[in-house]
Amino acid sequence: MEYAIGVVLALAVSLLARWMGFDRDRSFYPTILIVIASYYALFAVMGGSLQVLAQEAAVFVGFTLLAIGGYKLSPWIIVAALAGHGLFDGLHPFDNPGMPAWWPGFCLGYDLAAAAFLAWSIGQARGRRLRME
Repeated sequence: MEYAIGVVLALAVSLLARWMGFDRDRSFYPTILIVIASYYALFAVMGGSLQVLAQEAAVFVGFTLLAIGGYKLSPWIIVAALAGHGLFDGLHPFDNPGMPAWWPGFCLGYDLAAAAFLAWSIGQARGRRLRME
């Protein structure tokens, strides 16, 4: 059930962002990626484990650097990073005591759906540009 909720929520957020025009700014999805990656550090703080916080902080820095790279270089980096974070969710290597048991499945569903929507959006925008040329 958590997978389905993640997918539905990602599509709802993405569709709302498209409808409102939030996603016209290329910083929208990199910001989403940074926020998504920060939750594991939050769970480590909630669980009171400094060792896990250090591990999760290192992963957070990595995804933040990917978000910056995607913002500066190509939105396809964001697509790959969102999908990669989804895989990270499914294979989460740390025993994070503050993380809810349902979180990895929820986040995997969210991340993969958001990555798919962004990939579709990039393809749509590219198709519009090609038709206009």
